[in-house]
Amino acid sequence: MAGIRGRNTKPEVVLRRVLHARGYRFRLHSTRVPGKPDILLSKYNAAVFVHGCFWHRHPGCKYTTTPSTRREFWQNKFTANVSRDEAVQDALKAGGWRVAIVWECSLRHASQIESATDQLSNWLKSKAVEIEIGELTIN
Repeated sequence: MAGIRGRNTKPEVVLRRVLHARGYRFRLHSTRVPGKPDILLSKYNAAVFVHGCFWHRHPGCKYTTTPSTRREFWQNKFTANVSRDEAVQDALKAGGWRVAIVWECSLRHASQIESATDQLSNWLKSKAVEIEIGELTIN
């Protein structure tokens, strides 16, 4: 697990490039808000997290698998990740921030990237407090 990246993952970099090309300016992994969001858009009072389907347990996604060895360890790990995600989102909302979750499965192909970015862009311009963007690829 030491080789697993926590920052600057491929899906995160892809989303950042497209957002920047569309004129959005943002901070990365800001420590001034709870959870160090992957992308922080202060102008829109929005925090964006790019979640890996495996690590953050995207419901109904085919990439949300569980290793067959050490099942109890993995289940505890995944449960802790999901609990932490919920706590961070609650803390951000309580602090007046808007929260977006973009799942990695929605950033795998060019057409998906455009669609996800369109959804995120529309959300940023709206008054909605939260959004979850993800391709549901049922097992």
